[in-house]
Amino acid sequence: MPRQGTPVPHWRTSSRCAATGTCVAVALVGPRLIGMRDTTVPETTSDHVLTFDPAAWRAFAHGLKAGLADLPGRPGGR
Repeated sequence: MPRQGTPVPHWRTSSRCAATGTCVAVALVGPRLIGMRDTTVPETTSDHVLTFDPAAWRAFAHGLKAGLADLPGRPGGR
């Protein structure tokens, strides 16, 4: 989470998660560091934040878009 001198993260979620509230949120959590957290865990719980450098985040997002995390039997799943 933010260190001294680092702005407080502005967590963003997809508009699609409004119905359930069980989503992930993403934010810039440091210089060149993207954070991702579970929205069911309070924002003040920093040990539940995964962090990615920009290259790792791009690879992760590309994998999601390619369907690598789709669950079988679910819409979009394999």
